[in-house]
Amino acid sequence: MGSEDRGFDVDKIRADFPILRTKMNGKPLIYLDSAATSQKPRQVIGSIDDYYKNYNANIHRGIYRISEKATEEYVQSKEKVARLINASGKEEIIYVKNTTEAINLAALSWGYANINKGDHILISEMEHHSNMVPWMVLSKRKGAVLDYISLDKSNSKLDVGSFEKMLEKRPKIVAVTHVSNVLGTINDVREIIKKAHKNGAMVLIDGAQSVPHMKINVKEMNPDFFAFSAHKMLGPTGIGVLYAKADILNEMEPLMTGGDMIKSVRYNSYTWNDLPWKFEAGTANIADGIAFGAAIDYLNGLGMERIRGHEKRLTRYALERLSEVKGVKFYGPGIKELESKGGVVAFAVGNIHPHDVAQIFDSEGIAIRAGHHCAMPLVTQRLNQAALSRISFYIYNKESEIDAAVNAIEKVKKIFKMS
Repeated sequence: MGSEDRGFDVDKIRADFPILRTKMNGKPLIYLDSAATSQKPRQVIGSIDDYYKNYNANIHRGIYRISEKATEEYVQSKEKVARLINASGKEEIIYVKNTTEAINLAALSWGYANINKGDHILISEMEHHSNMVPWMVLSKRKGAVLDYISLDKSNSKLDVGSFEKMLEKRPKIVAVTHVSNVLGTINDVREIIKKAHKNGAMVLIDGAQSVPHMKINVKEMNPDFFAFSAHKMLGPTGIGVLYAKADILNEMEPLMTGGDMIKSVRYNSYTWNDLPWKFEAGTANIADGIAFGAAIDYLNGLGMERIRGHEKRLTRYALERLSEVKGVKFYGPGIKELESKGGVVAFAVGNIHPHDVAQIFDSEGIAIRAGHHCAMPLVTQRLNQAALSRISFYIYNKESEIDAAVNAIEKVKKIFKMS
């Protein structure tokens, strides 16, 4: 399997995750579905418990100690997010429910103000529904044209020629995923952004599958918008991020209005609040924002480069083991392209339906994903599959769990009498 990071102690990490001590169908849980949502360490769970037990109060409003502490912890979480992705400051960090809401905010606020009839919007064939349907809806309502960057002949990467041809149509915005949740493909977003900007387009990057797994620097990458979720990076559900450059946010109108997002209100006028609060109406998701900060602390303690290295080792091992199993086909970049692949392996076992595969995995205590993975056009129209099985890795996974997955595939083949 090659050299390992001896300082990356997976067993020590696993001890922080209570759910990994549970059993599923009478067997120790093997969780291989972190691309859908990650498990949560006790430090994150404890931060939520601590807030509700010791300083539960609304933020920005109370002139008393526990309200001030809640405000301080919540604001600090935004500062941690900003440092994690190297944003200029918390002013560029808008909290939303998830990546989906972040993309919708960009599409419905910036998009509705700037996309007009006949304008072009450019996305790719490998997008998650969350970075596809909002642009479909926007293009339909505004009379714009939605174009797609094609995959290359391998069906694993974006076709550079297709992208450059589509840029000739002068799209107003290019919206692409950083890492495909199906193929695991890591797109060269720096080059995509550079070329898009050169052609006058704004750029949104879906970072749901990248921020949890690798070091991100938005100043170097230079997107106009960048979206991701806490729940895929050890944090709680119900909170995510839209990063955008401050000058863009200052020009955008908020979607939700009401309390906290205003600086002043009179009977016939109002003034928006400063960034980032301008886009966060009403009582915030305080507990989960604070817990998001705890999740970032945990990841920083491990180091994003080391996390990426660990997942590359697991991905290599998984591809090697799956290559040994007759009748298994996996999708996305292969072993020779590990630098362009995240910790996601989508596969098919002959003609056996992935739901049957997942059910047998479940009987072995192994949690995997089966379906079209919220990327139905990619799976059904481009890859010509009704559905796919998928295993995905994170900091708490180890090689023995991949071995167990391979054994489960052999059980699938035996039950369905597949040679």
